[in-house]
Amino acid sequence: MDMQFDLAQKASGGPEMAAMMTPVSGGCAAGYCDRCEVRDQAICADLDPAERTALNRIGRRVTVQAGQTVMWEGDDSMVVANVIEGTLKLATSTGDGREQIVGVVYASDFIGRPFGARTPHSVTALTDARLCLYPRGAFDGFARRHPQLEHRLLQRTLDDLDRTRGWMLLLGRKNAREKVASFLLDMSRRLRADPSGAIDLPLSRQQIADILGLTIETVSRQFSDMKRLGVIALAGRRGVRICAADRLESMAEGE
Repeated sequence: MDMQFDLAQKASGGPEMAAMMTPVSGGCAAGYCDRCEVRDQAICADLDPAERTALNRIGRRVTVQAGQTVMWEGDDSMVVANVIEGTLKLATSTGDGREQIVGVVYASDFIGRPFGARTPHSVTALTDARLCLYPRGAFDGFARRHPQLEHRLLQRTLDDLDRTRGWMLLLGRKNAREKVASFLLDMSRRLRADPSGAIDLPLSRQQIADILGLTIETVSRQFSDMKRLGVIALAGRRGVRICAADRLESMAEGE
């Protein structure tokens, strides 16, 4: 059963608690896991059918609209979730109140802080999204009883660490062209293209600039230059089609 919920305003106990208190009967619909589009890539991929059914019982399938915040930085860690569809941003606030995007998550990714007391960053939907949402305490208990799920969590953590180190290299050593090319390659690998081969970027030009440590003018100039060189084609406000992937990869590596 799909559960719709509105996180536009913080309820008592935080939006995560409000989401979990939304009336809904039972867990996810029977057989939902068998039809799940990301079952083989999600955190529960190594569970057998009986174990997935047991995990299913403690979860809820929820839909989130673009712009809604699922988790708030610094709040008690109440829920964790598998991303089934859509794109969300991870963001933290600086001391003067500015937002800094520290990551982007896609279908099959896992969000939330299992085995932790506080949520380290806010999670907000960039597009409409679907999640398998679990109470954090119940999920932690299930993971402790199923080592293969704990192993999957550890592998995800190590993968995230590798990506973070790669991002440090991008921000610290790469120039503007290399940064934008690397960003587009990452988007093309994670987002589903339409029949024409175009991907719809979930981030605005300003958000891309913020996440790459550039100005919006620099990002726009790099997009225009790559279009002029025939490396990409622009479709509408946010659509991008990679026309020469090998050349884009060379740009990302500074060649």
